[in-house]
Amino acid sequence: MKKYSIYIGTLAVGLILGWLIFGGSQASNQDHNHEVGETGNEMWTCSMHPQIMQPEFGDCPICGMDLIPAETSAEGLAADQFKLTENAMALANIQTTVIGDTKDKAAINNLVLSGTILANDKATAMQTAHFGGRIEKLYFKSKGELIKQGALIASIYSPELVTAQNELIEALNIKEAQPELYKAVRNKLKYWKISEQQIQSIEQTKKVIANFNMYANTTGYIDVIFVEEGNHVKEGDPLFKVTNLNSVWANFDVYEQDIKNIKTGQTITITLNAYAGKSINAKINYIDPILNSATRTVSIRTTLKNTDNALKPGMLISGQVQLATNDDNSTRLSIPQSAVLWTGKRSVVYIKTSKEAPIFELREVSLGNSVGSNYIVLSGLEKGEEIVTNGTFTIDAAAQLQGKKSMMNPKGGKTTTGHEGHTAMTNSNSNTKHEDTSSNEHLVVSTGFQKELKLVFDSYIALKNALVADNPTEVQSNAKQLGKIITEVDMKLLADASAHKAWMSLEKELKNTAGAIANTLDIKIQRDHFIGLSNNIIKGVSSFGINQKVYEQFCPMADGNKGASWLSTEKIINNPYFGESMLKCGSITQTIQ
Repeated sequence: MKKYSIYIGTLAVGLILGWLIFGGSQASNQDHNHEVGETGNEMWTCSMHPQIMQPEFGDCPICGMDLIPAETSAEGLAADQFKLTENAMALANIQTTVIGDTKDKAAINNLVLSGTILANDKATAMQTAHFGGRIEKLYFKSKGELIKQGALIASIYSPELVTAQNELIEALNIKEAQPELYKAVRNKLKYWKISEQQIQSIEQTKKVIANFNMYANTTGYIDVIFVEEGNHVKEGDPLFKVTNLNSVWANFDVYEQDIKNIKTGQTITITLNAYAGKSINAKINYIDPILNSATRTVSIRTTLKNTDNALKPGMLISGQVQLATNDDNSTRLSIPQSAVLWTGKRSVVYIKTSKEAPIFELREVSLGNSVGSNYIVLSGLEKGEEIVTNGTFTIDAAAQLQGKKSMMNPKGGKTTTGHEGHTAMTNSNSNTKHEDTSSNEHLVVSTGFQKELKLVFDSYIALKNALVADNPTEVQSNAKQLGKIITEVDMKLLADASAHKAWMSLEKELKNTAGAIANTLDIKIQRDHFIGLSNNIIKGVSSFGINQKVYEQFCPMADGNKGASWLSTEKIINNPYFGESMLKCGSITQTIQ
């Protein structure tokens, strides 16, 4: 019995010691493994290359920067929403505005319209040949020349007139015997608009005139010339199309939702870009019965007297129509122009979706005319929503990096940077820094990078000048050169993470738009892609600077009357979106120092 007691006591002590050693160790290991499991589940990414995902802390294999913890949860966020930290908001100077009814009195009480001066079609006439023959001499050969009624316009050899003159001379000899025949031959010449003086000259000299002079039967400026010297014409063939500019049309486009506010007989106050401070009051006398399905607008017009020839077809004008009631316009909203990002035919803004946290998402909007520094909102926004009004480009870059919907990536998803083969960056020239005071979204970069960006800008200017010259072949060549220069920009000169991130977003879009321009000889398509190229060049120059004064210029008629911008090194307006057809359309909207 004593023996069994010793065995039982020994077993009990062994069990207790085993539990203390192995049980405690197992519990400790479980706790340790739990911690390891938490660490092992955390992923690390690169702030500049978000496609990089590593299970542990280290360096980015692309740029060598320290990895940061990746977001592990998007709890409470919709698929297209993303969140920024308060620190990031402060550093980027992100500012937002709550949308309300426009406070601009002009926008509330007046409908503001954009338009152009047009030739009055009712004052257009066709100068035709009064008789058939060969044009020996043409006295007006240039478009735009002024022809006055009765002016000598051409000398024509006409076999029919030679025959008719001989008949007149013969009828003159038997005038007394056959007065009716004489009268018929004489009237035949008058029907061909041969003057009484010319007929009397033939009767007096009894000599046939080989080349007859033709005189203008209307006054106006030559719009089209249909013939040249040596051409044969028939009776009634057109020689010139002539436009009388004593009166002109002021033509405006009215958006679909504003048509109900427009009536014939309403007064419209017209101001001209060419004559600052001058305004004209006129009555609306025509509303187009057909809606333009492409622009969703209806044309309206008024007729203006132009006796001093101050109003020239093609001039840009604006008009204000006093609205009959404010009931409809009480819901008209406006947003600052700084809130809008343009890409091709799309216009987008960023909405702050939470009052408590900096959560944002992209919203596509439809905009109407500009009123001062605002745009009237046609659709896409509601009163009380909060939008980003400063730092919009920074928000867009953040959206792209997080794979959310963005200006140039409307479907969302992670984007590739095109720098997957880069090694670690150096701090070359990082001691010399520049701050661009022309934009609130300025970034600190080295002078070395500014020089590289200056090469990109110079190539862009060469492309712009080719569009101004209406030369699609040169445009294509310059676009290829621009794409090559963009690719050669040395990213190692950007040591600052924010600047690096901003440039990567820009670089991709610059290469895409330059490539699209280089892939076509259709100048209309080239100009469409130039809109996006210019928007990104403007952002790049504003953000990084190139140590040169640059002018941002804007034409409200470009991009289907939505307006488009470009950069220039001089104040003179030379419009790349229209070339010679509307060379001076535009104005300077910003000077970037």
